Amino acid sequence: MNCLLLPSAAFIDSRATITAAAQLMHIREVLKAGVGETLKVGMLGGKLGTGVIETISERAVHLSDVTLTHVPPPKLDITVVLALPRPKVLRRLIMDMTALGVRDIVLVNSYRTEKSYWQSPQLARIDEFVLEGLQQGVDTVLPRIHMHKRFKPFVEDVLPDLMTRQGIVAHPYAKRSLAQYIQSTASQADLLPDVLCIGAEGGWIDYEVALLTAHGCTALHMGARILRTEAAVNALLGQWLLHQNP
Repeated sequence: MNCLLLPSAAFIDSRATITAAAQLMHIREVLKAGVGETLKVGMLGGKLGTGVIETISERAVHLSDVTLTHVPPPKLDITVVLALPRPKVLRRLIMDMTALGVRDIVLVNSYRTEKSYWQSPQLARIDEFVLEGLQQGVDTVLPRIHMHKRFKPFVEDVLPDLMTRQGIVAHPYAKRSLAQYIQSTASQADLLPDVLCIGAEGGWIDYEVALLTAHGCTALHMGARILRTEAAVNALLGQWLLHQNP
């Protein structure tokens, strides 16, 4: 955790109380912080700042001199449409996308998404994963997360409304590369895509790529290497980080 995020109810005037078990353990075992030391804190949905440890117990850490003066970093102007991955991968992907500042995340069904994934207990823990990602990225604003269990209706009825400019679909067998696409739009930053579609392990099938491209997306590859979903997500979103924060 690079900061400790607390709900607004945890703050009263210039004081705050930390009671979440994971945060208490982090303070004791990772930061090894004691009374009088300063912690980086933030209010969920609000600003970032600091607080001084006033008291520590097994159940709570009380902060004084809390000041919240810094606005969180801007979100990336992008919606990531992600085919629901394996449950054990979901946590890492949600954390990474949140830490990178993705504005909107859409989890969608795909041919290679097993039906059992939609019954995974991990889906009920998404808020927890988002909090971890926010604390890693030193952000306070939650991404908007949506789920669609039917691929075709999503692409036909929802996807077009998500694109104010254009979308791209990551596909290792596309004819055009992401590098070529970015070079062609280098002088038109406002025309960079605002929707990025990434498949689960194994990628999108041809039918899905065809449907996505028929509804406004451009299929692009990242080179000769076939990447795992986690690597692809981070490599692709790195491009948006570079262009939004030159």
